[in-house]
Amino acid sequence: MPQVPAPLRRLLPLSQTLAPSPLLHLSRRLFTSSFPSFGRAASLRALAYRAQPGRRHHHPRRGSSTLRKAPKEEMAGGGDKEVAFNRKRAEGRDGGKRGSMELKARKLNPVNTTCYVQILGTGMDTQDTSPSILLFFDKQRFIFNAGEGLQRFCTEHKIKLSKIDHIFLTRVCSETAGGLPGLVLTLAGIGDEGMSVNIWGPSDLDFLAGAMRSFIPNRAMLHTHSFGSERNASSSSQPKDSVIILDDEVVRISAMFVKPKYHNGDGSLNDIDLKPGDTAIVYACELPEIKGKFDPAKAAALGLKPGPKYRELQLGNSVQSDQFDEMVHPSDVLGPSIPGPTVLLVDCPTQYHMPELFSLQPLSCFYEDYSNQRESGKNVNCIIHLGPSSVTKSVDYQNWMKRFGETQHIMAGHEIKNMEIPILKGSARISSRLNFVCPQLFPSSGFWSVKPANDVMENDKSTSLEACGIASAQNLLKFHLRPYAQLGLDSASIPSLFTYKDIVEELVSEIPEVREVPEQVLKFWQNNANLKNIPPAGSRMLMVEEPWIGQKSDKLDDGSPKHPKDNQEIPCCVEDAMREDMEITFLGTGSSQPSKYRNVSSIYINLFARGGILLDCGEGTLGQLKRRFGVNDADEAVKNLRCIWISHIHADHHTGLARVLALRSKLLKGMPHKPLLVIGPRPLERFLNAYSTLEDLDMQFLDCRNTLKPSVEAFLSENVTGSATPQLENTMFAPGSRMENYNRKPASPRDTTALANFKEVLQESGLEILYSVPVVHCPQAFGVVLRATEKVNSAGKVIPGWKVVYSGDTRPCPALIDASRDATVLIHEATFEDSMKDEAIARNHSTTKEAIEVGTSAGAYRIILTHFSQRYPKIPVIDEVDMEKTCIAFDLMSVNLADLPVLPKVLPHLKVLFKDEMVVEEADEIQEAAVY
Repeated sequence: MPQVPAPLRRLLPLSQTLAPSPLLHLSRRLFTSSFPSFGRAASLRALAYRAQPGRRHHHPRRGSSTLRKAPKEEMAGGGDKEVAFNRKRAEGRDGGKRGSMELKARKLNPVNTTCYVQILGTGMDTQDTSPSILLFFDKQRFIFNAGEGLQRFCTEHKIKLSKIDHIFLTRVCSETAGGLPGLVLTLAGIGDEGMSVNIWGPSDLDFLAGAMRSFIPNRAMLHTHSFGSERNASSSSQPKDSVIILDDEVVRISAMFVKPKYHNGDGSLNDIDLKPGDTAIVYACELPEIKGKFDPAKAAALGLKPGPKYRELQLGNSVQSDQFDEMVHPSDVLGPSIPGPTVLLVDCPTQYHMPELFSLQPLSCFYEDYSNQRESGKNVNCIIHLGPSSVTKSVDYQNWMKRFGETQHIMAGHEIKNMEIPILKGSARISSRLNFVCPQLFPSSGFWSVKPANDVMENDKSTSLEACGIASAQNLLKFHLRPYAQLGLDSASIPSLFTYKDIVEELVSEIPEVREVPEQVLKFWQNNANLKNIPPAGSRMLMVEEPWIGQKSDKLDDGSPKHPKDNQEIPCCVEDAMREDMEITFLGTGSSQPSKYRNVSSIYINLFARGGILLDCGEGTLGQLKRRFGVNDADEAVKNLRCIWISHIHADHHTGLARVLALRSKLLKGMPHKPLLVIGPRPLERFLNAYSTLEDLDMQFLDCRNTLKPSVEAFLSENVTGSATPQLENTMFAPGSRMENYNRKPASPRDTTALANFKEVLQESGLEILYSVPVVHCPQAFGVVLRATEKVNSAGKVIPGWKVVYSGDTRPCPALIDASRDATVLIHEATFEDSMKDEAIARNHSTTKEAIEVGTSAGAYRIILTHFSQRYPKIPVIDEVDMEKTCIAFDLMSVNLADLPVLPKVLPHLKVLFKDEMVVEEADEIQEAAVY
């Protein structure tokens, strides 16, 4: 069974999962193929179907780890296997010193090559990133812009990122480069030695590279190349001519600089207020001229014999005649050449960039009216416009476009019509199916919203983009450049359109019995509403349809007594809950790297009128917010964020942070507001401070170590002027304490301003307390506890506030169990299935059974499992465990506080959607992007 090499594991401590073996029990189906009604026989067996002897496609149960077992001396836990963990990983000593990966040279194919540009529609539906463009050759691939969601998009459409040689940025900001850190890490994990790629951008790229180095291993920090003026250089030093970046026998790529000019008080323009991230780039991609057709008759007349010399002449090289004492030149045997195709990629992000764009001298040779030296003029075959429609639809911009004559224009900026087409079709499909079965937990998402985005204006009605030579970009639209006979647009790869109605009809035709499920699920909510008027008695059960709910036992399967809280009544905070109290929305439930069906970690705590809180913010968090709430409502949610809490520095938990912060700063510009509080491990502050040179993040940082329970309780009971960091003898950082976090040095008490803001955040959010809990995963890894303030119900009774606990990434640990005592909801990571405990220990993660046991031991009312390995693309494997209080999280699932009583009862009914699904689907795609 193939393994990820040990040297790579040591070098990439950020990875969360391994490449799955091709033999990962492909035949194991999640549920029985003959889905009976939810009766006793079906529900007593494990939720995950195991292949039995004699069945088709049987494979042996995986019993050995795909990771080597950690040596005994690396383990800790006093012999308690349930809390064993990898000590070196927790200390951050599982890395190694290696040089940067070398670039792999590819042999180019300058003759008879296939070439096209293609729209990669990332962000077109959610308006949160700039679309990427793929320039494809047989032996070379280029990507322009790498916004968040690029990996998910490429996985969905089987575009192999491992083939990419160069990445070019039209601007250096979160909109165009938000997906770059994750892409770098994914490429570094491909194959035995990892893949490397060249990254190109203006001098601002140096700021981004510096910020990324704060959390990306040096070995994965690939090859970045900046061009143009140096830092702090004046605009006059900016190159006026184009800068040639790449020039080989296949393509010549040059860059032209476009800087914004802002209005002075007197109406004139200036660029004094420029800051990093403002510079936009226009790229020109010029293919070599197409040689004329080779004439064998002429070659024979000049004394040449068929063979290698024919090819040399076609390549433009002169050769010696075989029969005569003379040289034969290409012009002697080739017909007239055809100018090579040219593509321009134009990024004009704001109206302030237009004056400079229109006056660019290097572009003048491409204009139709370039008549002074027409013989040296160049034809542009295709221009891809990346600017927003609010810019490209303006009269000035449209008039500028006309200067290129008969050029094909592709408008790839955000338009209203883009929002009607979900980019991630697989994710939209599964979310819509879940919505059909259980709309209470999976509300109608923003997939189908057609409301205009904030930056989309429908002015200039007289200016039509349907004119000749102008096409609106569509997902995977191509423009062929070679072969020359195919020059032009190609719509063959554009995915077919679909609607919510189409998805439901497909579902019903595939699984007829699903028609009855929505009605069955609805009864849970009807009974829940009725039970709130029934005195707490033995009839408290909602519906006796699953035997493990109707037939309670006071013992576990192994004969041991159950935790006394297992039979607990509905907590008062839930029984008296209003729907506007609190709701948990899972924006990402996968680990490692974004995949087709699950985005990486992010949880939105919706406090409604009191704002919202993000717990972790992996790549694509903003896009997921917009898919769940719609483009405009998601912007409102971002504006009303109270704080963002980050569990640890691994990339799948924080690389979406800069995009969210940058958007919030933009949305609130000119409005009175406070910087957004970001609570996280200290290394995160280094990244944010370095990145803030590119974009205004408008945030205030607070170290998680300043939000430990003793610190927060002492702070809330005293004035800010006192010591903000009390003595920590009783914490995990104290000398001689049980190892929970290896960075024991207490945080500095200098963050008094942030702490004052923190106190205001608690008050505005209606929280009594929010505190971090050190957990076992990597240095400075934390979980978090949120407890709402108590309230008085209509009868005058004081109701304790709800309590939500989020584990972050961790092995089961006593600190988290203690923090989860009597939690209303425990959200716990469950990266691995129960048979993969060795992997869980080696990577300092938890199995599903371990996660449930943590919640059971703590007496949590409800346990929600998340952070599943991407080897389980749609639903994880669940063994025979007590599911009475447990639920599995899906992307875009929303759990309201008032719905907690019915939560575990819905999962068995959802299994009808996955009864025929494989545990590992599209394993080759998951293997390609295995490390993050």
